[in-house]
Amino acid sequence: MSHDASDNATTPRIWPQSDGTPVSCRDKLLILQENHEEIQGILRDAFEDAILMGVDEAAMRQILLDVVNNLRSPKV
Repeated sequence: MSHDASDNATTPRIWPQSDGTPVSCRDKLLILQENHEEIQGILRDAFEDAILMGVDEAAMRQILLDVVNNLRSPKV
């Protein structure tokens, strides 16, 4: 399925660090941008597949939110 830029969530203007200051390293910003785009594509594909296979849209949104909410910090 083809998607255009309007399908994508806006990339954050800033990526705040734990102290509130934005990440400013160009290499880090590039990686964050690429990760954001990749995540959008994967989530969109998984969401669309589930809906087309009959999964309730609200339930699938919650399932995806649960995945994010259950991520463990690599700092622990």
